[in-house]
Amino acid sequence: MKQNTSHAVMAQRFEPKDSADDFPTPPWATRALIEHVIGSPESLRSKTCLEPACGRGYMAKPLSEYFGQVDSADAHQYGYAPVRDFLTHPYEALSHDWVITNPPFRLAEEFVERALVVAREGVAILARTVFLESVGRFSKIFSVNPPSKFAQFSERVPMVKGRVDPKASTATGYAWFVWEKGADIYDPRLMWVPPCRKLLERHNDYS
Repeated sequence: MKQNTSHAVMAQRFEPKDSADDFPTPPWATRALIEHVIGSPESLRSKTCLEPACGRGYMAKPLSEYFGQVDSADAHQYGYAPVRDFLTHPYEALSHDWVITNPPFRLAEEFVERALVVAREGVAILARTVFLESVGRFSKIFSVNPPSKFAQFSERVPMVKGRVDPKASTATGYAWFVWEKGADIYDPRLMWVPPCRKLLERHNDYS
């Protein structure tokens, strides 16, 4: 029986420690962050954004539809942007208005901590919903600096290794975790990303 390689199940996101964790984000999911979570897309035209785990650019490209400037990099060579390890490259503190990315899951905590130093206004990471769990993450991040918004996708966001696939499916739930500087950290907002894939998908997203 032929295996369905377009089915992205949760177990497939557990990668070896030396893996590039190459699971590109469908562009519509990035547009959903701007349209339904951050809001006020017009105000971003004068803002800068850093996408430090850009892969082939599937998140950076839709971000450039909104932000005035998007700088991209990745720790691995994909041919889209400079090779820079976000955790070791000497980015200046407060050098970008926003840091937005889908980080390697095993490094997500470190990415959040680093991004909060680099960003002037906010940080957003796309992660599995289960990122909310873990005593370690609670102690290290959520108890001292919880996100201002937790935005759960009401639709599934299919991700498959090494490519974007419009026919893929998944059993994994994803959410946007957003830290907005200046927001009331003692009153995090729980919200949902409404069904929006059909409205936010573009014909050339998967090319």
